[in-house]
Amino acid sequence: MLLSNELRSKYLAFFKEKGHAIIPSASLIPENDPTVLFTTAGMHPLVPFLMGERHPQGKRLADVQKCIRTGDIDSVGDAWHLTFFEMLGNWSLGDYFKKDALAFSFEFLTSRKWLGLDQNRLHVSVFAGDKDAPKDTEAAVIWESLGIPKERIHFLPKSDNWWGPAGQTGPCGPDSEMFFDTQKQVGELVGKTPTEKFSDGCSKGRFVEIWNDVFMQYNKTAHGLFEPLKQKNVDTGMGLERTVAVLNGLSSVYDIDSFKPLMQKIKSLSGAGLFEKNLSSGRIVADHMRSAVFILGDSKGVGPSNTDQGYVLRRLIRRAIRHGKNLGIEKDFSVEVAKVVVGQFGSVYSELGKNQSFIFSELDKEEKKFRDTLGRGMTVLQKALDSVKQSSDRTLDAKIVFDLYQSYGFPPEMTGELCREKGLEVDLDGFQKLLTEHQDLSRKGAEQKFKGGLADHSEETTKLHTATHLLNAALRKVLGPHVFQKGSNITAERLRFDFPNPQKVSEDQLKQVEALVNRMISEGLEVKMEILPYEEAKKSGAMGVFEEKYGDHVKVYTVWNPKTKEVFSKELCGGPHVTNTREIGGFKITKEEGVAAGIRRIKAIVVSP
Repeated sequence: MLLSNELRSKYLAFFKEKGHAIIPSASLIPENDPTVLFTTAGMHPLVPFLMGERHPQGKRLADVQKCIRTGDIDSVGDAWHLTFFEMLGNWSLGDYFKKDALAFSFEFLTSRKWLGLDQNRLHVSVFAGDKDAPKDTEAAVIWESLGIPKERIHFLPKSDNWWGPAGQTGPCGPDSEMFFDTQKQVGELVGKTPTEKFSDGCSKGRFVEIWNDVFMQYNKTAHGLFEPLKQKNVDTGMGLERTVAVLNGLSSVYDIDSFKPLMQKIKSLSGAGLFEKNLSSGRIVADHMRSAVFILGDSKGVGPSNTDQGYVLRRLIRRAIRHGKNLGIEKDFSVEVAKVVVGQFGSVYSELGKNQSFIFSELDKEEKKFRDTLGRGMTVLQKALDSVKQSSDRTLDAKIVFDLYQSYGFPPEMTGELCREKGLEVDLDGFQKLLTEHQDLSRKGAEQKFKGGLADHSEETTKLHTATHLLNAALRKVLGPHVFQKGSNITAERLRFDFPNPQKVSEDQLKQVEALVNRMISEGLEVKMEILPYEEAKKSGAMGVFEEKYGDHVKVYTVWNPKTKEVFSKELCGGPHVTNTREIGGFKITKEEGVAAGIRRIKAIVVSP
């Protein structure tokens, strides 16, 4: 049986042999990326380098990236969907392209030294072409040369064989996907052509995707144009859990080795026979608690809240608790389940062990808070549902959804789920209007805030990146050396910088910080970039907070006066940055606020001098 740890290590060993530098997983919370709440793919942390920034580890990279995807959260509980998963990835940043990428994929999948799959059970798909980009005959020819016959090469449209951009703009391109024939088809495959039969087999679960090579040839602009990229890249994705399940002939990702202890723990906590009767609920508890542990254990320390990532985390925890009730689990259980996750993954992701006390305490607080109001809220909801059953339109009023959210902490999605289980409708659009009127924020509202493109490296964002470094340096001078970057988010309009500080920053201190940044801008300081060994960069005094994300070599940006040799800022960063601080223009702080216990947030903009 192929184990999860075995696949993870084999994958990295293979690409190391092919000259790839192994880089660690980045944070689940995207850094300086306003378009997504979580890292949903391995490409997110690498966007600057896909757009041409130089990566300190070179042009060939491989990693195992932690990912969270919430778009299919309502499908979790079936055999295959997960919220948290591990993505195996290898990257070519302007180095090799289609020929080598497909050859690497084929070798790893079929060579006896590696996975040793029967190549006769592999099908592949390639882009069929449309008005934006031509048919990918090049990839098809390469597959034929590797031994895949024409009848197992399927040309599919953009909806199937195109990846990206992750936001509204950014790098994207056609892809080629590999599918494994599980030979577990249900009924006869239909269709006149091999591709029609292949599509039918996919829908019936016979052909399961196990690998995806994305050929990033284009950049989608804000006007919807697909412009050829100067630097062509390869982005590979392989979901670890799904691949382990498929290669072991399992019918569910929840049956793989890394899920077994978790599922057994949940079963042991459940009432007699209830786990088997409510398998979907058992899977939801396993997935959501695993996801919550990884979010809480991340280096950026997100906790449950009513906004942004914290809202998603709260929804995951509370949904897990509700489904725990379906299993007969009436006592607090989240910490017990979390300990299993930390025990399993702590050796692979060291941040879980480092942050386990925070993980356990936040889960315990959130579970107790929710259980305190769950019973009362369910009583209110049940009365409302009984009334709705008698109405003509069988729709739960938005006001009730809003009251449940405000008074009992019921996520509106959970109310909707409970309604649908009873065959009733719910007015979530009306709820959203009420929420907006009360100046609150739901998940949909949070998503609406995150507009723009993932690869927004415009002149304004470049200025703001450097201004963030200056702000960090100024805060340390005014407030003290305890200040460091706890979190950062940059859009084309503003920067947002989170940092530890025991109290509110006074108006006088803010004026000092703003004046100091503007002085550094007006002096026309140089911004230089060096690629240094990580240990050497640390010894040089460069600041870097989230250490597990760095590889053997790092990019260090220094803001300094070459005449006096005075260094104002020195930080580990992926870039991009201006070359001289005068390019920024001017700097203005627009807001200072608290976001958590001991954590302050500053928002600022760059202005014309």
